[in-house]
Amino acid sequence: MRVLLIGANGYIGRFVADRLLADPAVQLTALGRGDDADVRFDLATGSPGALTRFLDAVHPGVVVNCAGATRGGARELTRHNTVAVATVCEALRRSGCGARLVQVGCSAEYGPSQPGSSTAEDAVPRPGGPYGVSKLAATELVLGSGLDAVVLRVFSPAGPGTPAGSPLGRLAEAMRRAMQSGDGELRLGGLGAQRDFIDVRDVARAVHAASLSAAQGVINIGSGRAVRLRDAAATLARVAGYGGALHELDGPPGALRPTIGHPRTESVGHRVDALGHHRVDALGHHRPDPLGSRGERTDAEHTAPAPHPYPDGCGSWQQADVRTARDRLGWRPRIALEESLADIWMEAACRI
Repeated sequence: MRVLLIGANGYIGRFVADRLLADPAVQLTALGRGDDADVRFDLATGSPGALTRFLDAVHPGVVVNCAGATRGGARELTRHNTVAVATVCEALRRSGCGARLVQVGCSAEYGPSQPGSSTAEDAVPRPGGPYGVSKLAATELVLGSGLDAVVLRVFSPAGPGTPAGSPLGRLAEAMRRAMQSGDGELRLGGLGAQRDFIDVRDVARAVHAASLSAAQGVINIGSGRAVRLRDAAATLARVAGYGGALHELDGPPGALRPTIGHPRTESVGHRVDALGHHRVDALGHHRPDPLGSRGERTDAEHTAPAPHPYPDGCGSWQQADVRTARDRLGWRPRIALEESLADIWMEAACRI
């Protein structure tokens, strides 16, 4: 089976490439913007006709699209997440290769969910920000294309390679800095949110399974269990061997609630956050960085509350209903969050 992988150098794409290369029955070709891609092509600016000619030459049986932008303004997100997918769909329609399309979507397409609920694929999407809107538009393009296609709505990926600007990446970086400087207290914000974390290697397994299956439509890829970020922070502290106190900045202005770690008296000079400022929101903000993970913040953002408590647009709760993935792909998550956090910490610790 010849597979064309788009976005092989991205966070998820790297693990998908590894998984596909481990299958001796797969012949993999990587298409992307980088010099190390087998074929250089920019979906956001390239024409469907040029991509069609390449598809006709390579004749893949499956096209996997892991490319896209997670940060940036509405125009940039639309260009990389929606226009790019329109190019792929149009090229596949024009091509005679008849390839199956596996599109990697995102749980941000759903938007906020009712606390305590599990979101199934038939939920009405209500994305809470431009990223989710751009990904939902891409999904609608795929579903309406008439192609043999499946969209995997990935919830919150974690594990090795986790971007430093992601919620868990920020937690690990905060802990690394605290341990490096000997600070006994760590202050973090945004820990009240609950997210469904799924290891990126399990995501790669799901993509592989979807490539081999005949399943179509939307399929959720998650663990099926929401985890509060403050609980993830406590697990990360245990994995890292951090013995300090973790203080949570969520709540009314001026309130400092020590919720995790060892209670102790505050002392000036022993309170830090992920970036060495007064506070850090563990959920981060969407910023200009098409493939990126930098997540820089301005001074104003460190000294004033964010206008929305959960700027990823997913509200305080997300949890996947993963029965469709089990039934139609034969897929179940295998890697526990503690293992994912241990891998995140291992990479962060190497920066000390």
